[in-house]
Amino acid sequence: MGYTNQRIAYGSTLVELGKENKDIVVLDADLGGSTMGKMFEQAYPDRHFEMGIAEANMTSVAAGLAQTGKIPFSNSFAVFAGGRAYDQIRQTIAIGKLNVKICGSSAGLSDFGDGATHQSVEDIAIMRSIPNMTVLCPADANETVEAVKAMVSMKGPCYIRLNRNDYENVTQEGEPFVIGQPKVLREGNDVAVVSTGYMTGLAMKAADCLEGRISVKVINVSTIKPLNREKIIELTKGVKGVVTVEEHSIVGGLGSAVTEALRRECIPVEYVGIEDVFGCSAHNYQDLLKYYGLTAEHIEEAVENIWQR
Repeated sequence: MGYTNQRIAYGSTLVELGKENKDIVVLDADLGGSTMGKMFEQAYPDRHFEMGIAEANMTSVAAGLAQTGKIPFSNSFAVFAGGRAYDQIRQTIAIGKLNVKICGSSAGLSDFGDGATHQSVEDIAIMRSIPNMTVLCPADANETVEAVKAMVSMKGPCYIRLNRNDYENVTQEGEPFVIGQPKVLREGNDVAVVSTGYMTGLAMKAADCLEGRISVKVINVSTIKPLNREKIIELTKGVKGVVTVEEHSIVGGLGSAVTEALRRECIPVEYVGIEDVFGCSAHNYQDLLKYYGLTAEHIEEAVENIWQR
């Protein structure tokens, strides 16, 4: 264990689960070396299917495999997994409530070198709008391991969003993952920061920097859908404001989901996210995050603004 990369954690966990569960199969669209589907292919070549650059066909095949009792994991870059195969996901998998697991790899801006065409700033919005779809966005590699286990145990369509890059874990290794359950990673009384994915680590850093001035509660929401509305209300009760933090468009993502959950509560909500624009290329991931305002400093500023308001 001890992974620091979500893709490696994902591939390794599928290999481990595949030892006992012979129904797990994996499909790739010419990106197995990036999604880490190649790890499953090396371990179980007869249960891995290379579908070529044809995401729609791959998704239809996954649906067929699910109808034979298999548990297919269909992999591609996040921008292609939900975008190119949307019709097949909606018409066959979601309407039919088929037991297909979709992995959107290299999500958000994490594929920093390839620009807008390969960066998924809208995948959460797309997937959470589809009825019957569960949407997961684990904070780190530790949580990814447990999320994949939960995906195998649950029945029905599920989408998981994974980052491309190495980074430190903020959750505990081996902590059970409960779909739909947000977790408090840091207690605080003044402002609640509700975060998901890679941004959860930055939210923790921002809370550390604000200590002594503003008491910040950090809530990790790794299940975007179904969002536990009652729990979100409970965890934000008593704070002066909420800041949502995500590496995704502010349109239709975590911020929208949290605002919907708090729609009857008298509490201000501020967003830290991508401002309704596409991504772009950069020399490295951190430069891109800074350019789009996705840093610990930007989270601090949002917390200070809502606190002063």
